[in-house]
Amino acid sequence: MLSIKLPQLFDIHQVPKVFREDGIISGYRHPQSSALDCILSSFQMTNETVNIWTHFLPTWYFLWRFSVLCSTLNFLSESYTWPLLVYMLLICVYPFTSSCAHTFSTMSPEARHICYFFDYGALSLYSLGCAITYGSYVMPDCWVNSWLHQHFVPIAICNTLFCTSLSCYSRFLEMQFPHRSKVLRTGAFVFPFIFDNIPLFYRLLLCCRGSCCHSEALPSHCYHLLFAFLTCFLFASHLPERLAPGRFDYFGTSTPTPDRGALDKGKKAAVDVLDDQPLLGLHLPAALHQAMHLFGASAWSLQLPALCNALDSLWGRK
Repeated sequence: MLSIKLPQLFDIHQVPKVFREDGIISGYRHPQSSALDCILSSFQMTNETVNIWTHFLPTWYFLWRFSVLCSTLNFLSESYTWPLLVYMLLICVYPFTSSCAHTFSTMSPEARHICYFFDYGALSLYSLGCAITYGSYVMPDCWVNSWLHQHFVPIAICNTLFCTSLSCYSRFLEMQFPHRSKVLRTGAFVFPFIFDNIPLFYRLLLCCRGSCCHSEALPSHCYHLLFAFLTCFLFASHLPERLAPGRFDYFGTSTPTPDRGALDKGKKAAVDVLDDQPLLGLHLPAALHQAMHLFGASAWSLQLPALCNALDSLWGRK
């Protein structure tokens, strides 16, 4: 019988600052793990295990739904289904990319940043897929062929490029300016979400005023927005881990908060590196930091991953 030794886990004071998360005290993986260790760690309870599997398993669900649609629809000849094809491709790419990012983010500080660059890019592409489907299936009849309708997707493409760059840039500020970094990164995802959902917001507003006909898709839209804003609140407030640090290191478990003195006494750091090392060894000009600071002062302070399945809404429109 082969015996596999799972990688050792560490506490927050044993890993470099770049790997630390607010309110998460234990369950950290070695900050210089090998690729094999990263894969093996996904089968043990760490503070990333839930993130890994809640992205990896939906990937296969979406692939299964995609295969069902391929067997019932002719994506090649029916142009009406092309936006749905793009959406389904991107909704399969995003969770898989995010799962890989969480899995291999502890290979090194540089690898961590690069993994999350891909994660942000995949999330922005998913947002673009939402814009394509909403522009095709959810656009109100009175807006069809309007300026907004004709430029909806091009604007969404520009949002994707800009917001991906902005979210990646925010990691350069993470060590020296954590709050500014958080504002820029969250704003980079909230803005595309708001823009993509303009047609949906308009439809819901009409329904609230009693000016629209009943649609089976409306409950799905409402659930979509409800859970989206709930995600915003939980991410921005860092609840519940902020109220009880160490007790939510894993999914819903009650892990005792370790004593700081006990952690520092007799425990060796996982790796001896400089905590405030610059991202990828690069320094940014002070003028650029100041410019981004001015931009961040007016940015949104919430983040919305927008991982919502709009498939039912699309078919409700059809």
